[in-house]
Amino acid sequence: MKPKLYAANVHFLGSKLRMLRKQSGMTLEDLATRCIQIDTINAPSVSYISLIERGQRTPAPKVLEILATIFQRELDWLLDDGQQPNIQQQDSTKRSLDRIQLEPRILFEKELMEISIPELLNDASITGRQFAHILIRAHQEHNHNQFPDLERAADAISEKRFPLRSEHILKIYQQQELNVRWFKKHSFQTISDKDSEVKTFFRSFYHAPNTVYLNEELKKNEARLKYDLAFHLGHKILHGGDGLISSQATGGELGGSPQPSKERSSTMNQRDILTAWRDFECSFFAGAFLCPRQPFRQYLGRKAYDIFCGDQIDLTPAVIMRRMTAVSPYRHWHYFDIYPPNKLRAVYRGNGIPMPAGTLTASPDFCRQWALFQMADDLNAMDTITQISLMRESDRNPRLYSCIATKTTDGAGNSHIISVGVDLFPLLESHGSTPMDIIDALEIAPQNKKNEILIPENIKKTIRAAARIINIEWIESGLNTPVKIICPRQSTCPRHSKCTKTAPISKRISWVEEIKDKILANDQEI
Repeated sequence: MKPKLYAANVHFLGSKLRMLRKQSGMTLEDLATRCIQIDTINAPSVSYISLIERGQRTPAPKVLEILATIFQRELDWLLDDGQQPNIQQQDSTKRSLDRIQLEPRILFEKELMEISIPELLNDASITGRQFAHILIRAHQEHNHNQFPDLERAADAISEKRFPLRSEHILKIYQQQELNVRWFKKHSFQTISDKDSEVKTFFRSFYHAPNTVYLNEELKKNEARLKYDLAFHLGHKILHGGDGLISSQATGGELGGSPQPSKERSSTMNQRDILTAWRDFECSFFAGAFLCPRQPFRQYLGRKAYDIFCGDQIDLTPAVIMRRMTAVSPYRHWHYFDIYPPNKLRAVYRGNGIPMPAGTLTASPDFCRQWALFQMADDLNAMDTITQISLMRESDRNPRLYSCIATKTTDGAGNSHIISVGVDLFPLLESHGSTPMDIIDALEIAPQNKKNEILIPENIKKTIRAAARIINIEWIESGLNTPVKIICPRQSTCPRHSKCTKTAPISKRISWVEEIKDKILANDQEI
């Protein structure tokens, strides 16, 4: 028999529903959308959910069943005024990136830092641009990839239209008095700074004050064309189109395209920092422009965070992955882009997931049990991997992650692997589980010959229920395979059979400004 909802229970139910919704990071609109996914006919509207939360409406039994399904709760629990949600506030400092106390403060004054940082970077052979990307990434991760000013600028131009096609963006170009010129340039082999050959594809660049040059090859790929158009539109909107922005090319340096300066200086200068920052702003603008927060969040919800859902609307999996880390109600994400075997081109670790040997070097010490490194080691294996991973470190408590990684190709045809994932600890904590109890159960669970953990059924049930609340289907898919034991680096591998495979250092892309100059010269002769 279904429990009966009495008027006296309505206030307690509304309070529970509001707390469950907020701890899941959902807006009223998000919850209404999820209800429609469960039951189109009986789903409550936004206003009706609001009335339930305020204790002003008694929900019908069908509505109660929908809400119970979404939040993975029993009906009896929802209606029992003696049981309250286990709301746990996350201490951001516990899951922050590695940091040190800047003591004594006198040594870290602004003036001393301005003098010492360039010398430090020069000694370490780190360019100012690379250092700027470290600062930008730390800024992203500290803010959980939330930049409302950039979102508002993108929304003002796109008017939150979703999805957009390239012809729509070109009409916006006309409104912004932006000109488009096309050039021809196929993929080519060039020489990197380390005198090694690399295949690259020069896609586009901005020429001040109001002209965007695009490679005609982009006409064959709507998704890449849209992104480059959006990127350069961002430069016009955010920076007035002064031209101080990177050219767009495949396989560039960490976090962006190759350095625009013709001087190959390893020292730090203000232009390096400014250009890196502008690249980040324009890239974020492009994502927000192509994927406005609310309509895109609802789209992801309907697709259960399928990383390939962009195929239907001409968006690359990379754009889908990066954007979902920004719009999801859940905040604890990571994202990686690696060129085999070890070159990390892009890194975002909003949950503080440890990384080996920094991210500026092509270290062969990366743990090969990570999904993206498994794929980097064998490009002929599976095209997509879902994985639950138990992270072990000698000086920290174990942690639990879920990720999905897939193989893709850039415009030049180079294979690379992109991966997006979440930290499961905050999710399990916020929905009433004790993560360390789950870790303890996994530690004593049986293992296969590969030292992978066979997940007990009760643990699968717990993780599956939490995954359904945030509606990420690939977390459930990861439960179909054993848990991988991972670590930040091979040299401290905690597995019984250590990961000993190493790989050669990967190559870097070279400069592309000489190509830009030739294109401009040819265009002026026409």
